[in-house]
Parts: sequence; structure tokens; C-alpha cells
Amino acid sequence: MALPKRRHSHSRTRKRRSHDALGMPGLSLCGSCGEPKEPHRLCGNCGKYNGRTVYALETDLT
Repeated sequence: MALPKRRHSHSRTRKRRSHDALGMPGLSLCGSCGEPKEPHRLCGNCGKYNGRTVYALETDLT
């Protein structure tokens, strides 16, 4: 099995890892309320997914 003869420098290691950073998640708008949400996810504001109500939010909290 092959082994490295010399260790990699810090700059070479960091150049390789420069593409490993996480990006921002993509956002889309909810079709019913217009709030931003992640695609293929339930809307946290109105509780709908794909035009149908998945859960009803209670409007009266008191």
C-alpha cells in the first residue's frame, strides 16, 4: 500500500479544503402565504404543503 513520503503543507491542505464550506440553503416562496420556505418542505407560517393543509395552526393562544 502506498504511503506519503512527505507531509502536506498547511497551504496545500487548506487549498484542498477550500470547497468544503457549507452554502446557504435554497429558498422558495410559499404558494399560499408568500413566506420564504425550503423547497419540498412544509410551510412553517401557514401549515400548507403543495396546496393542501397538513396541519392547522391555532390562532387563539390565550
